[in-house]
Amino acid sequence: MTRQITKEHGIAHFNDKRRDTGPRINNRIIAKAVQLIGNDGKNIGVMPTAQALSMAMDAGLDLVEINGGSVPPIVKIMDFGKYKYEQKKKAAESKKNQKQNEMKEMWVAPFIGDNDLNIKLKKVEEFLAEGSKVKISAMIRGDKRVLKNRDAINIMFDKVLAILADKAVLESKSRPDEFRKSIIIAPK
Repeated sequence: MTRQITKEHGIAHFNDKRRDTGPRINNRIIAKAVQLIGNDGKNIGVMPTAQALSMAMDAGLDLVEINGGSVPPIVKIMDFGKYKYEQKKKAAESKKNQKQNEMKEMWVAPFIGDNDLNIKLKKVEEFLAEGSKVKISAMIRGDKRVLKNRDAINIMFDKVLAILADKAVLESKSRPDEFRKSIIIAPK
């Protein structure tokens, strides 16, 4: 706990770094008047915080600040433990439903045969159908044919893009001076 005293809404309090970052509840609500929403979701109206807190205590529930930025702050009578559990459950469900887009990689030789290229591109199409981005890579080795004809890799990449034109979009290309050439394609 730090010893710096701050004034917030006319009330002095100590800054406590351990304080929960969630919504204010019960006695932590510092406004003098609040807009109260009942446990059933109906708007009860503006009233002093003490009166709203006593209504929550009589119902055996908590007074939870829903929107502290409005004037007066909006509070609701609810079971805070149940509210936190539902929020955690919603966060876990949304995290579970998020799809992780992976980057798949396919290596291709610069002078690949048409049949071999078609087989590799069928696998690339499967990756694109899953929603993944695909990095198609070719390495410049000490092969005499590649060193003589440096455009062979670019010609091969153009051929790949022409075949996959209806299913994929070029996202990025490697720099011309790199030893390992690649393109990244994303599903349309």
